[in-house]
Amino acid sequence: MTRTSRTDDDTHTDDGMHIDNRHGHGPHTRPGCDSRDGRRLRLDKTGLPAWLDPVVRAVETVEPLQLSRFLPPKNGSGRQSAVLILFGEGDSGPELLLMERAGSLRSHAGQPSFPGGALDPEDGDPATDGPLRAALREAEEETGLDPDGVQLFGALPKLYIPVSGFVVSPVLGWWREPSPVRVVDANETARVFTVPVADLTDPANRATTVHPSGHRGPAFLVESALVWGFTAGVIDRLLHYSGWERPWDRDKQVPLDWRS
Repeated sequence: MTRTSRTDDDTHTDDGMHIDNRHGHGPHTRPGCDSRDGRRLRLDKTGLPAWLDPVVRAVETVEPLQLSRFLPPKNGSGRQSAVLILFGEGDSGPELLLMERAGSLRSHAGQPSFPGGALDPEDGDPATDGPLRAALREAEEETGLDPDGVQLFGALPKLYIPVSGFVVSPVLGWWREPSPVRVVDANETARVFTVPVADLTDPANRATTVHPSGHRGPAFLVESALVWGFTAGVIDRLLHYSGWERPWDRDKQVPLDWRS
């Protein structure tokens, strides 16, 4: 892998958009190949590393309101989108793939996020495998990763970002066959990097962001970046419900400005 170096503040998140070690049965699928040839994608929990067991259990049992108080509108409105929460294993153990928005962008410049974006018509049905295909496609477009090496194993309940109207499907994957990643478009992305899970669970790297509006949310100070907003909220809940969370000082604050 290439290394450089309770979600209550969703209303101030990235409106650009840019959980025995064997579970389930059936033949192994190659999601990347499926995403290219148009066949239907499906989740596959076969052959995952044992350390992902708590994440798989969390994804299978977590309820929407345990992730966020902002849920998709019941009338079906909102722009369908997906993000890829990609777990790999690096020199420091389990890690997550993140990217950082370009500093020249008008909205949330320099903010880290998961790879992801809005569904395209060719991604398919938003109610079935459309979000899976979109998560892989966007990750390939933004980071250059080879989707053939990614095994999708879970999807969290859809969440909502009121400020942008995005309905977000968080899709989880195992980087079974790591491939090089990089900045594909410098106008959109400043860097692509991985963060060890050990750093995310380290209490010294945790804080609470405080927006001038009064909204607060979890944050992580890792890899010379402040991870906050939607991305940090999802990571925070995954760590909590996977049992990986360690006690941390919630009074440690990081102020945000109105441009955030």
